[in-house]
Amino acid sequence: MTQQLLDVPSGKMASVITSLEMRARPALRTDPPNGGWMLRRVEEPDAAWYRSLFRRIGEEYLWFSRLQLTDDALLAIVRDPRVEVYVLEHDANECGMLELDFRVPSECELMFFGVTGTLVGSGAARWLMNRALERVWSRSVTRFWVHTCSLDHPNALPFYVRSGFTPFRRQVEIVDDPRAIGILPEDAAPLIPRL
Repeated sequence: MTQQLLDVPSGKMASVITSLEMRARPALRTDPPNGGWMLRRVEEPDAAWYRSLFRRIGEEYLWFSRLQLTDDALLAIVRDPRVEVYVLEHDANECGMLELDFRVPSECELMFFGVTGTLVGSGAARWLMNRALERVWSRSVTRFWVHTCSLDHPNALPFYVRSGFTPFRRQVEIVDDPRAIGILPEDAAPLIPRL
């Protein structure tokens, strides 16, 4: 067995991307006891609102893709009638995001999914995924897919598999570290070392 190691240049970061899909409606896993969560669709998201929620959920994992878009580019995506943005609310606080992209006919991509750190481990993510599955499979889709990466929460990949997704592709991505180029603060994601 040969091993190949590649250096990651200074100011860059590398992650392993795993893409997963499901081709049929899975049996829903049992909802956790009701934690007082509510799901609300945001029909016309505001760019600043969207970025704020995106950061609260993903900054710890270096989510940055939507932060580098112009307002016009971001709104062209999240206000497209084939894209559905939902916010998870708990105790009158916005603490989760679900974004479903139906722009490819007969498919849905789970673009962004997550809860804030205060809800990790509470069952809120399971509840949110069950709502996602209900919405997606109530449509005429033949494929629901998502990708996650090695920088995401360590339970993300097993969570998607338990939810009924099957891995179909693995890739390595090397990008500018968003902390190095000022998209995220220097102290974001302290568990991910910066080179």
